[in-house]
Amino acid sequence: MAGGEATTTHFGFKTVEESEKASLVRGVFNSVADRYDIMNDVMSAGVHRLWKNSLIDSLNPRPDMHLLDVAGGTGDIAFRFLEASRGGNVAVCDINAEMLRVGRVRAEEQGYGDRAEFVCGDAQKLPFESRSKDAYTIAFGIRNVTRVEEALVEAYRVLKPGAKFFCLEFSPQVVPVLQQGYDAYSFNMIPKMGEVITGDADSYQYLVESIRRFPSPPRFAEMIKAAGFGRVSWRTMSAGVVAIHSGTRL
Repeated sequence: MAGGEATTTHFGFKTVEESEKASLVRGVFNSVADRYDIMNDVMSAGVHRLWKNSLIDSLNPRPDMHLLDVAGGTGDIAFRFLEASRGGNVAVCDINAEMLRVGRVRAEEQGYGDRAEFVCGDAQKLPFESRSKDAYTIAFGIRNVTRVEEALVEAYRVLKPGAKFFCLEFSPQVVPVLQQGYDAYSFNMIPKMGEVITGDADSYQYLVESIRRFPSPPRFAEMIKAAGFGRVSWRTMSAGVVAIHSGTRL
C-alpha cells in the first residue's frame, strides 16, 4: 500500500483490491465444488484427465514419497499420485473448505483415507515446515492466487533440497491457427455449460478470464526462477492449451 491507496490485482478482467481477491475466489469454488469434477470432464471433453496423468508421469512418484498438492481440494491429483506411489502419502492444501469436503469424502470412498491429509491453508503462507516435502504439485490453481510470486517462494521453502515443483496450468494463448476458435469456445460456451451443470455461469466466466490474465509460459518460467528454483523447464500440450512447468530446489 502506498500513499494510503489499496494495492489492486485482477479478478478475471475486473480490477479489485488485493484484500478482496481471496474471498472472491473462495466464492467461486464454494459455488461449484460439488459439480467441479463433472464440469471439468464436460468442458474439456475428458482431456483434463490426460493432462493430469501427464503431470503424474512427470512427477514419477517414488515409493514412500510425501507429496504436497496445493489447490487440489477434490483430490484429483492426490489420488492419481497415491495410486502410483507405493507407500506414499499426500497432504492436500486448499484455501476452500468446500473443495476439501468433497476431497475427504472421495478419499474415504476410494480407500485413501489413511494416506491423504486435507488441510485448509493459503498457498501464500503454507502451514507446513520448511524443507519437509518430497514434491509439490499445483494443478489449475496458481492463477487464482492473489500474489503468485509469494506462492512460488512458499513452494520453494517447503521443499527438501533436490525436491521438485510441478505446476499444471492453462496458457493464455494457443497455436495461432486455433486461437480464434478457442476464444469463441471459451467465452461463448464454457459459461453456458457452467450454468447448466453447476447453476453458475459467472464463476466460469471468471475462470475463462483468469486464464487470459495468466502469464505466458516463458514469463511464468522466469517467475519460477526468480523464486529460487533451478533446472526450470516447461512443455505445452494440446496445441498450447495447457503447460506443465517444473523446477528443482537445488
